[in-house]
Amino acid sequence: MKIQNNESLKKTEEAFETVSSRLFEMLGNNECLTISIDGESSHFIRINQSKVRQVGLVDEVRCSLELKINRRQTQVVFPFTGEDATDFAKAGLELSRMREEVAQFPEDPYLVLPENHGSSREVHSGDLLPVENAVDSLLPIMQGVDLAGIWASGCIFRGTSNSAGQRNWFSTDTFSLDYSLIAPNEKMVKTIFAGTSWNQDRFEKQMRESKKQLEVMEATPKTLAPGHYRTCFAPAAVASFIEMFSWDGISEASLQQGKSALGRMRQEGEKLSPKFNLSEDFRDGTVPRFNNNGEIALEWLPLIVDGRLENTLISSRTAKEYGKESNFAANGESMRSPVMSGGDLDETKLLQTLDTGLFLSNLHYLNWSDRMGGRITGMTRYACFWVEDGKIVAPIENMRFDDSLYRIFGEHLEAVSESTQFIPEIGTYEGRQLGGIRCPSMIVDAFELTL
Repeated sequence: MKIQNNESLKKTEEAFETVSSRLFEMLGNNECLTISIDGESSHFIRINQSKVRQVGLVDEVRCSLELKINRRQTQVVFPFTGEDATDFAKAGLELSRMREEVAQFPEDPYLVLPENHGSSREVHSGDLLPVENAVDSLLPIMQGVDLAGIWASGCIFRGTSNSAGQRNWFSTDTFSLDYSLIAPNEKMVKTIFAGTSWNQDRFEKQMRESKKQLEVMEATPKTLAPGHYRTCFAPAAVASFIEMFSWDGISEASLQQGKSALGRMRQEGEKLSPKFNLSEDFRDGTVPRFNNNGEIALEWLPLIVDGRLENTLISSRTAKEYGKESNFAANGESMRSPVMSGGDLDETKLLQTLDTGLFLSNLHYLNWSDRMGGRITGMTRYACFWVEDGKIVAPIENMRFDDSLYRIFGEHLEAVSESTQFIPEIGTYEGRQLGGIRCPSMIVDAFELTL
């Protein structure tokens, strides 16, 4: 049994096209309309103490209308049923209301009108764990430990159409198990098992590795003094740093407004390590290339090349305001499909290369402590260890860090692993999120712990 089969997904797509076409026929000469749809058909399981506590199926679709008239705009969001008559009646009423409302707004000098940049359609079918098999496949290997987690699996889809004639559609099948193993001393190992094709053997292998880490977490933790430590970051920890590049970092608007953490790279020509390469890469097909305006980004855009700032993310609005050429970034100019390239370090030799220092699996609560200086603060948490002679010997007490991306990805970046790992986005706020961050492990020769 599948929650969302190909036939029902196709019907949703056809209903969206039908309602879109009928709404466009209602527009006047000076009216521009963009219609977006996003939805999911998901299976959820909540697990606590390695037992199923809640099971649910979620089918939800939302439709958004964005009306632009005479350099003014307004927007509305409402549920989408897939029934042509119902959806068209609701959309028609909202369109009439928006026409009255939009006249009350001030003119927007940087308003971007919809254009036809060419249509697109991507459908990525996965091999998901059948709903009726999920519990029997997940729970047996969890027994013997205290595990808490959330299983989410199913189809996620997005679509846009505009009055200039452009149409875009994207759908993908994904699953994720976001889980924590909890030791009697309340120390935890946290990780994610995710993908598009279920592999029982790979799942059980990862779970056994998590249990081994949990055994180490039960040892007496090592207390560290504030200072600089040689450190190995696992991919999940690296992903936390990469995410910060989307927080007033790689955005062209942020640079133009003087609030970007990468300002020194633009204004002073400062470089990071030649081992650091970051790009926006849609070739994995985990997220749609089109943004909320329906504009289609390049498949691959290098952002930082050999430590040099090569490109920034530029939305059409920013391009219009600052006289730049848009690369069709999302309105917020955050990375949608970031990839940090691998290096030349054998993943199996990470701890041997580290020798003595910290191995950090996860970082939490990251924020800028000095945005203009590129300084990031946060906490170590979940399966963070002290390593001696290339072997994990003890967990560490949670510590706060405060260090600069110009040091972490710059002068102190010593080695980057060959292999990379996809760290999925598992947020469910207003619906399951798409995409994630692909990145390697890495070693820095000095990382600052503060307290």
